[in-house]
Parts: sequence; C-alpha cells; structure tokens
Amino acid sequence: MVRLELDQVVIRRMKEDDIEMVKALIKEGCEGTENRLILHILTRPLCLFILAVFSSILRCLVHSFILALAIPVFLLIVFLKITMPRSTGVLGSSRPYWDYVGSSYRGTQDETLYNPYSRISGKTPLTKKPRRRIGSNDGDKDVSQEKVTPEREQAAGQVWVADCEGEILGCIFRESETRAGIRRICRLVTGCWYRREGLGRQLVQSLEQRERETGARRVYAHVPYPSKVGEAFFRKLGYQQLGEGADEDNDEEMKLETPERGFLGHPLTKVFYRDL
Repeated sequence: MVRLELDQVVIRRMKEDDIEMVKALIKEGCEGTENRLILHILTRPLCLFILAVFSSILRCLVHSFILALAIPVFLLIVFLKITMPRSTGVLGSSRPYWDYVGSSYRGTQDETLYNPYSRISGKTPLTKKPRRRIGSNDGDKDVSQEKVTPEREQAAGQVWVADCEGEILGCIFRESETRAGIRRICRLVTGCWYRREGLGRQLVQSLEQRERETGARRVYAHVPYPSKVGEAFFRKLGYQQLGEGADEDNDEEMKLETPERGFLGHPLTKVFYRDL
C-alpha cells in the first residue's frame, strides 16, 4: 500500500458534483456506529429494567418465555432505528440530516484551506484533475435546479473535502454559526484506505486555523459515546472532554453545549472542546 502524501492533499469546499461521493464516504464511515449506539442504550440499567417489566407482562399473555423476551427488544430496536438521528453516527449534530445542496460551494474558484504539510515539505499541492461524469440516471434528482437562498446556505453550514488528484479521501463538516466565536465540528470522516495516515488530523487542524483567523475562540466536537478511537483522536489533538475542566462551572457559555441524547435521555455523544 502506497503511503498517502499529505503535502499533495488539497482541502477545499464541497461542490454539488461532490455530493454523491461525500454521501458514499459518510455511509462507509458510519457503518456499524449506529448499531453500537443502540447496543449502548439497550445495556443501560434503566432500559434493562423496563424491558424486564414488559417481558414479565407479555409472559402472561403469550405463554412463551422466548417471545416475551424477544418482542420488547425487537420493538425497541425498531423504534431506535427510526428515531435516532443518523447524524450522531459520526460526530453528532442537532440536525437530523444535512442539507448537502445548501452546504455546497458556488464560487468560481475553489475555496481552500491552508495545508501545513506543504510548507514543511516545500512542495506545491497537485492541481485537481477534473472528474468525468460516468453517466446520469434520469430518475436522479437534479440538485442544480434547487433554489439555494443565502438563509438556507447559512443554516446548512460548511463541508470541506480532502482532495488528491480528483479523489475525495475524507471530509469534515462544520455546523452553521449560531453563537459568536463558537464553532462546532459535527462530522469527520476519512476513507478506510487512508486512516491512520494523519488525514483526520490535517482536516481538523486546517479548519481550526481558518476558524481562528475568522475570530473563533472555541471549537466543539461530538464523539459517539461508545467510540474509544474518536475519543483518543481528539484528546491527541489537545481537546478536553466537557465536564473535566476545573473552571467550567464559571463559564456560562459551556452550559449551552450539551451532548445529544436518545431514548430515556441517555447520552449518545461525548462533547469535547478546545480553546483556539
């Protein structure tokens, strides 16, 4: 396997032509995460107690121990699959979906982030090669026909993709600015072939530098609750978990940031933050 050259990666805003590739990348990155979140909820003491009560009631009705045990669990899993926000599959978001069209960049020239690895190596990132459209499906929705107002674009936030010779290797999502000086990373995905290569670190650090230059003073990131890898990743980047700081009680702004919660109020994400 050829090692990824980070100095040749261009981090730019997502365009409409990139939407399907970004969706496929997210689907690959989210695989299994939702199931781990559901398992986390099912094994909480309160949830186990409620399942036991319903099983006892059903035992008197169906006269089958196996059915009385399986039916409540099955119904709860279906309920969680329907109601759980899919955005929590990566880094949590208060929005149940992402407006990819509103997030796409429409400038005439690519808006890019600074690549610190180019300065270290002294190389210039390669020019992005245009991708050919393999074909079109008449049944697909033509996103270019949708009307995108400034309000919709602002509410959708931004999506940045890591591009190397026309191939999208990873992406990072930043929510819309709802609080002055505060930014929120809600999704971070890298392709399975490019993990542990430093690409995720590059995406986060490049976005942090841009937000610092635009006046941001703090960045929040939400990590799925059972994800030890995501937790270790952000700790290595200097992030601290909300609730561990000694001076957090005196910071009113931090009280506005809470983890995403699911069934019975169980937290689905852990909140990490870093002051820029």
